[in-house]
Amino acid sequence: MKIFLETERLILRELLPSDAAGMLELDSNPNVLQYLGIQPITTLAECKQTIRHVRDQYARNGIGRWAVTLKSTGIFIGWAGLKYIDDAIINGQRNFYDLGYRFIEKYWGNGYGYEAAQASVDFGFKFMKLPKISAYLDPENEGSMRILKKCNLQYVETFQEDGFTYHWMEVFNPQSVEK
Repeated sequence: MKIFLETERLILRELLPSDAAGMLELDSNPNVLQYLGIQPITTLAECKQTIRHVRDQYARNGIGRWAVTLKSTGIFIGWAGLKYIDDAIINGQRNFYDLGYRFIEKYWGNGYGYEAAQASVDFGFKFMKLPKISAYLDPENEGSMRILKKCNLQYVETFQEDGFTYHWMEVFNPQSVEK
């Protein structure tokens, strides 16, 4: 198991096949998926396929969403991190690094989303030397908007994609000259 980051309370590590049960708890909850425009999953097989897909991203792009576990217990509480979008065009963008996170509902409200998101931004800028990190979200997702703003992502524009409305947000690496 490769650990990518440690924060005060969290470990962000590679997603493993053994995380399937935690992924099922996460992605079968309609409240977790409320602003994502996707349907809850219902089987461990679907979770295992998602994990295989993320692990393929690690191999192909050197980056993908990471499992988030509590440092104190090792319990899987969700995922977070950067994803290289090279296989789709979103808001006219391709080949960009997307910041994302998703947590099991019982862990909401503890600051884990911000802690994991900020660690991911720091990793992208300090270790990957990325010039920019992007994110997109449903404008009604106030909790996610607070996290992104706290991580210094700025609203750029509103766009439509597949019948849904999203806000596009970005943050530039303060050490980068490319803006």
